[in-house]
Amino acid sequence: MQLFRIRGGVHPDDRKTLAAGRPIEPLPMPKLLHIPLQQHIGAIANPLVQRRQYVAKGERIAQAQGAVSAPIHAPTSGRIVGLGLYPANHPSGLSVRTITLQPDGKDRWHKRIEGVADPFALEPAEIAQRVADAGVVGMGGATFPSAVKLGLGKRYKLSTLVINGSECEPYLTCDDQLMREQAEAIVDGARIMARALGVDRLLIGIEGNKPEALAAMQRATAELDGADVVRLPMRYPMGSEKHLVQTLTGQETPARGLTADIGVVVHNPATAFAVHEALRFGQPLVSRVISVTGGAISAPKNLRVLIGTKIEDLIEHCGRFREDPDRLIAGGPMMGQPIPELRVPVMKGTNGILALTAAETGKREPQPCIRCGSCVQACPCGLVPLGMAAHVRSGDLDGAVSTGLMDCIGCGSCAYVCPAHIPLVQFFNHAKGELAARGRAKQKQTETKRLAEHRAQRLEAQKRAKREAMAKRKREAEAKKQAEAKAQAEAKAQAEAKAQAEAERQAVAHQQVIAANQAEAKIEPQTEPSAENGLEQAPESNQDKAVAEAQAC
Repeated sequence: MQLFRIRGGVHPDDRKTLAAGRPIEPLPMPKLLHIPLQQHIGAIANPLVQRRQYVAKGERIAQAQGAVSAPIHAPTSGRIVGLGLYPANHPSGLSVRTITLQPDGKDRWHKRIEGVADPFALEPAEIAQRVADAGVVGMGGATFPSAVKLGLGKRYKLSTLVINGSECEPYLTCDDQLMREQAEAIVDGARIMARALGVDRLLIGIEGNKPEALAAMQRATAELDGADVVRLPMRYPMGSEKHLVQTLTGQETPARGLTADIGVVVHNPATAFAVHEALRFGQPLVSRVISVTGGAISAPKNLRVLIGTKIEDLIEHCGRFREDPDRLIAGGPMMGQPIPELRVPVMKGTNGILALTAAETGKREPQPCIRCGSCVQACPCGLVPLGMAAHVRSGDLDGAVSTGLMDCIGCGSCAYVCPAHIPLVQFFNHAKGELAARGRAKQKQTETKRLAEHRAQRLEAQKRAKREAMAKRKREAEAKKQAEAKAQAEAKAQAEAKAQAEAERQAVAHQQVIAANQAEAKIEPQTEPSAENGLEQAPESNQDKAVAEAQAC
């Protein structure tokens, strides 16, 4: 297969013979496991357990939050004895939320752990969901949730899956040994991922300094169509996915773009093995292979380690130090991070523990830049590191960004070849961290502004609602008042009408009385003479009759 040359790169002493070829050993069960809730890129997982709760191996103890996140499972059976802050495997040494598990020694799997008889019968979305449920992340160090990458086929036109077996960092041999011992399982996991991505082409790239791994993977793919194992040149950083894809396909990934933009997705052999275990056996990601090596380690080894094991337990199993280490690193010497203390735990992305002697680190004091241009020639991204460093040292981060800071992959090639021993990659990592902090601050400011505006809108809406309610009550009161006034006016009008009618009736009656009196006055009374002892009662007059009739009415 034709390979394509990439720019830059260096040839450091790989120092892999210290641990290469050593079989993978299971680390004895530790007394305690400290399981951080942030072991992946994305949102921190949310704990699902409480103190003193018993959990089985593989049981979910923390739930993923958001689209880019990953759940966390119990590495073994035991009891939860802590849920709080614990030092993280990070250069800052800051504490993060951590679940502490005390193993019971039984290593009993959860009863719901169950695999799939034929993963290739599943739909791509079902495969991605099972990978997500298993908590699988990129195990080459990036720790990006693997299920998210398996869903890229929905948005991109993909053609190729690449398994990155280059393992170009010096000292590290965990992927090499895993490919030697689990080649068929890795290929099976890769085929399952290819099914999820909807691609037919599988490329497995392995550097030439791993002949046993190359042979094992070639045997595992011998009967497969569309699968090729490719021997890669030994050149750091061949493990950079963009440069690996360019070497294999000749296509260059756009600046700040994804390899998916050119139809390629890249995964690590350990990730493929984890997918195999998740789909075939239903087992979540609870352990990984780690290289414990370096000149200061008494007996370098490749170990199968439970997530959450303290680094000091690994070093103890390897016979501790033959001499005091000058530097402790998690990962490789080029891109790894300093270990703040030995009690920090192993995480999903921890692929190596290095204990380097003073002779290996070769510390030298930085000198002024002599502008030799070695860093420019070594940069695999075609950047000008000395120019970016000048911007960073002067505090001009915007200038550093304009000269390509965000395109830097942090491989350390520039610092490796610098004759003045300037820690260029440290400058760039510091600048990226500062920019990230600024971005978070800006995002926080934007969110604060949004919340303030939302609060102002809410208060204004409340005031408006109060005003409208008050106006409504006022209108209702006014309407009620008007109704009452109208009712009173109607009642008054009715009373006045009644009084007027009564007055008119009385006036009519009075007129009748007057008329009766006048009529009576015109008639002479006809009476008999009174008797001797009294007068005879006179007949009832017309006036009296009229009065009686009026009263009767």
